[in-house]
Amino acid sequence: MPTSPTLKSMASRPAVVVAAAVLVRQSVSHRSCTEQGRRAREVRTKAILTRLGRVAAGAIAEKYLRLSHGVEIVSFVSSVGNEHLFPPTPEHPSPATNPEFLNLIENISRETVDSFVPTRCPNQEAAARMTKVIEQFRDNQDSIGGTVTCVIRNVPVGLGEPCFDKLEAKLAHAMLSIPATKGFEIGSGFGGCEVPGSIHNDPFVVSDVETRTGTETTTKQRLTTKTNNSGGIQGGISNGASIYFRVAFKPPATIGQAQTTASYGLEEGTLEAKGRHDPCVVPRAVPIVETMSALVIMDALMAQYARESAKNLLPPLPKTIPTHPTVKPGSA
Repeated sequence: MPTSPTLKSMASRPAVVVAAAVLVRQSVSHRSCTEQGRRAREVRTKAILTRLGRVAAGAIAEKYLRLSHGVEIVSFVSSVGNEHLFPPTPEHPSPATNPEFLNLIENISRETVDSFVPTRCPNQEAAARMTKVIEQFRDNQDSIGGTVTCVIRNVPVGLGEPCFDKLEAKLAHAMLSIPATKGFEIGSGFGGCEVPGSIHNDPFVVSDVETRTGTETTTKQRLTTKTNNSGGIQGGISNGASIYFRVAFKPPATIGQAQTTASYGLEEGTLEAKGRHDPCVVPRAVPIVETMSALVIMDALMAQYARESAKNLLPPLPKTIPTHPTVKPGSA
């Protein structure tokens, strides 16, 4: 009987293949002998095909963004249960104020993350603690959740809208459409609520910034921010700084322990899942977060291109617009 691919066997595969294996693996992990269960599996199959399409498109979008604008998208596991890569402290209630975290998101690569399979946490000690937590819940036939942090570097300036189509809202919309997600925070997030405004504000400064287009790299001066508590987006529009956010994933609902339940016939009983089930889906979600991020940035970039094209389609306005309509004599 063929077995599902393990995290180690998927480590060297492209993101789209990994995500596809994850989604198919999730689809066969839920079993039910009821008629409602059969219908639910049919609905799940349709949803999986939709998600596979999004992930495949995301892989294409990611390649285009990397080759055309040098955009880099990297995700990694930042917590499993109560084990955090950067635990909150009184000095740093949010990772956004932690210099180690800020240095990590500016230099982390996908190859580094994949070298820490199966947890995909880019720190040996933290990865070992997370692995121990996952193994404990697996041995107890239980499950546990966690968070995935994503950073998007070299994002073009000006993507997004200032009102209803804010770029962070689009990212949240995309992330929360991923199965098992329960939360989203960008920049300093909820931890930023504990920081005074004098520290949380991102003051503007003039800096020399390298811009890469294809294989060419140019350096010019432009406005940047001294800090990046906003997470690379201000007023719903990208400001050129790295965009970073965190996505929370709940514990898998299907566990080996017997659980109380009730049927559609209003009869109480016990539900006990059979087969093999993941104790934690967080490491498997990393490539899906990356590809969904690529789709959002690609959509925003295409919208920007459409606005530029519209300038050539609309007729130019006259230099002087009359304040009152002119009426020729005898036309009344």
